[in-house]
Amino acid sequence: MSILEQLNERQREAAACVDHHVRIIAGAGSGKTRVVTTRIAYLIDECHVFPNKILAITFTNKAAREMKERVESILGPMAHSVQISTIHSFCVRLLREDIRELGYPRNFTILDSEDQKSILKEIYKEQDVDTKVFSYPSMIGYISSCKTAFVSVQQAQEMAHLEGQRIRANVYAAYQKRLADMYALDFDDLLLFAHRLLKESEEVRTKWQRRFSYLHVDEFQDVDELQYAIIRLLCAPDAKLCVVGDPDQTIYTWRGARVDIILEFEKDFPDCRTVILNENYRSEEHILKGANAVIKNNKNRIEKDLYTSRHSDAKIIHFSAADEQNEPVWVAARLKTLYHSGVRYRDMAVLYRSNYLSRALEKALLDAHIPYRIYGGIRFYERAEIKDALSYLRLLAPKQADDDKELWKTLAVRRVLNVPKRGIGAKSIDTLEQQAQQEDVNLYEVLKHPSLSQSKAKKGIASFVEVIEECRRCVDTLSIDQLMKKVLEDSGYLRMLQEDNESDRMENIKELLNDMQQYVENDPQADLNDYLQEVALYTDNDLYEGNDVVQLMTVHAAKGLEFDCVFIYNLCEGIFPSERSVSEGGNAALEEERRLIYVAMTRAKKQLFLSDSMGYSFVLDKIKTPSRFVMEIPPELLEDVGAKPRNRFSEDVDVYAQGSFAQARPAVSHEAAGESARPKTKRRKRGDQLSKGDLVHHTSFGDGVVIRLEDGLATIAFAQKFGVRKIMADHPALSRK
Repeated sequence: MSILEQLNERQREAAACVDHHVRIIAGAGSGKTRVVTTRIAYLIDECHVFPNKILAITFTNKAAREMKERVESILGPMAHSVQISTIHSFCVRLLREDIRELGYPRNFTILDSEDQKSILKEIYKEQDVDTKVFSYPSMIGYISSCKTAFVSVQQAQEMAHLEGQRIRANVYAAYQKRLADMYALDFDDLLLFAHRLLKESEEVRTKWQRRFSYLHVDEFQDVDELQYAIIRLLCAPDAKLCVVGDPDQTIYTWRGARVDIILEFEKDFPDCRTVILNENYRSEEHILKGANAVIKNNKNRIEKDLYTSRHSDAKIIHFSAADEQNEPVWVAARLKTLYHSGVRYRDMAVLYRSNYLSRALEKALLDAHIPYRIYGGIRFYERAEIKDALSYLRLLAPKQADDDKELWKTLAVRRVLNVPKRGIGAKSIDTLEQQAQQEDVNLYEVLKHPSLSQSKAKKGIASFVEVIEECRRCVDTLSIDQLMKKVLEDSGYLRMLQEDNESDRMENIKELLNDMQQYVENDPQADLNDYLQEVALYTDNDLYEGNDVVQLMTVHAAKGLEFDCVFIYNLCEGIFPSERSVSEGGNAALEEERRLIYVAMTRAKKQLFLSDSMGYSFVLDKIKTPSRFVMEIPPELLEDVGAKPRNRFSEDVDVYAQGSFAQARPAVSHEAAGESARPKTKRRKRGDQLSKGDLVHHTSFGDGVVIRLEDGLATIAFAQKFGVRKIMADHPALSRK
C-alpha cells in the first residue's frame, strides 16, 4: 500500500508531484504539514531519493520539530538524514563551514536576545541613553529593521534628523562595532551573511546546490525578500522546489513578508504546478462559510473556497453593545457560561487587533474572576507608558490625612523624574535620595530644595517641579482625564512619544484616558484618590499561573493556533480594520487587514463570536460603527444579539435584544448592562435634532452648550470641571434645555 493512500485526492496530487516545481496553496486547517511530511517520505520510500538530498525549511522551531517527528514516525531512523530545520539553523550550518570566505572564524559567536540586551546595556551607559525612553526590545527592533532593509550605519545616521532618531542611529553604530570586534552575529546577520556568501562566491553556491535535489519551504506566504533570495540561490537548475503556503494568510508585511512572492511564484519558476488544498479539517461549516465570504472581497489572491465535512446548523454569534463598557462584560459573561457548560478555559481565546484593546477586557475578566493570560504580551497596567502616566498622576494626588510622609511619592519620582530626559543623572538621583533619608521626607519634597551643585540637573528638577505644582493646582477644577492629559502634555511625555513615532504606546495612553473618561462619566463626584484606589485593584491583582486560563492575544500572535471557541473583540470600523494601516497603506493595507480577520476567524473550531460596540471612541475620536468585515458576512450565517448594529438592520439603535444577554449573565449592574438597564432618561423625539448653540443638560456632566455637530457627534462645552466633551447627539443622557 502506498504512503499516499492516507491522503485525500488533492493532498495526494501535491505529494506525488515530484518531477516539477510545485506550489501548494494550503488553506487554513487543510493538513499542509501532513502533506509535506508524507511527500518527503514518498520521495525516500517510493522514489528512492537519498534522505540527505532532501531539505525542508520552516520558520519556527516548533514547526521544525513537528515535521521531524512526523517524518520519523513514517520512516523510522532513515529520516535522520533529512535536513529539516528553520532557515536560521540552516544558515548557521552553512556559515560554520564557509564563513572564513568573509574573514570570520568558524567559531563565530551567535548572539541571542539576552546577549543583545547585555551589549545594549553597556552602550546605553556609555551614551547616557534612558531605557525608559528607548527600551531594549524597541532598540533591537530598530536595528533589525535597518539591517534587513540593508540600511547601513552611515545611511541611518544621515537619515536621522530628530533627537530620538539620532540616538537610535548612534546606538546602532556602536552595536555594529561591538559585533565586528567580537566576531559575533545576531539572528539577522545569520541570514545576511549566508546570502552574501551564496551570492558572491560561486564556489560556495555550487557546493551547497549540489547537496540538495529536493527543497521544501513551509509557510511560504511569510517569506521576505532576503529569505526568498537565499532559497533561490540554494536551488540548483535541476533541483525541484516545493513551496507551501496560503496567500490569504499573509499578515506579516510589516516584517517584510510580501504576498506577491507566493502569488507570482510561477514567474520565477515557470516549470511549476499549482495544487490547491481547500478541504478544512479544523472548523465547522458556518465558520468556514463566513471566512470565505469575507476573504472573497480581496482582489489580489488565488481563488479558493474552503469546505469541510463537519456540517453544522450553528451560526456565528454577533454581539453589538450599546456602549463600549458593555462589550467586555458580555464577553466575560459568555466565557463564564461556556465554562459552566463544560468548555475548559484553555480552549477559549479572545483575539483583538491591537494590544491597547486588552484594558477593558482585563478589568472585566478580573471582576468576573476568570483566569486569563496575555499570550505573547504584557498586561495593560504593566506596560511602561501606563506605569509612567499613573506615576505622574499619583504625584498630583491630594495629601491623605493619615499619610504624613507620602513615601509612595518616592517610587513615582524615581520612575518619571527623567522621562522625558531632563539631564538628571544617576549620581544626582543618589544624592537626592540620601538627602531625603537625612531629612526623613519623600523624594518629591527634596526636589523643591535639592542639595546639588550641577546646574543642568537643578534646572531639569526645577522644570519638573514646576509642571507638577502647576497641575496640582488644577486638581479641583479639571476632571481626572483632563488632568492626566495636561500633565502628560506639560511634562513633554506625549511629545516624546510622538517624536519617536511610538504609535502603539500612544494608543495605550489614549486608552488610559478613555478609561478615565468612562470613570468620570459613571461617577462624576469621584476624586483623583478614588480613581487611583480603583486602578490599584487591577494593578495589584496577581496573574493566574495555572494552565486552565483564557488566552488573550492579538490576531498576529494567534497565527498557527486553534481553539474550540474564539471571540474576535472590538470589531469596529477604524479599529479592525485599523484606520492607521488603511490610511497609510491604501487598498493593499485594507487587503492585509481582511487577511488578518480571515486568520482570526479560521482559528475557531466549534464556535465563533464577534463583538463590537457603539458610542464615542476616544482613540478614534469619532462615533464607532461595526466593522465592514461584519457587514461582509451573509446575514443568514449570523445570529445578532445585543443592540441592533448600525447600518445593517435599522437606524433605531435603542431596540435591545435582551434575551441572549440575559441568559448569559442573569444579574448585571446598570453600567454593565448598557443603556437599556440604566435609569430612564427623557428622550428627545425622533426628528427633534440638536443644533449648534443649543443649551443642553447631561445627567453626569450637567449643563453645557453645543459648539459643533458632525456625523451624529455633538461637541459640547460643559463647566470647567468637565470641559469640552464629544458625545453622541442622540445619547439618552443628553437633553435640550
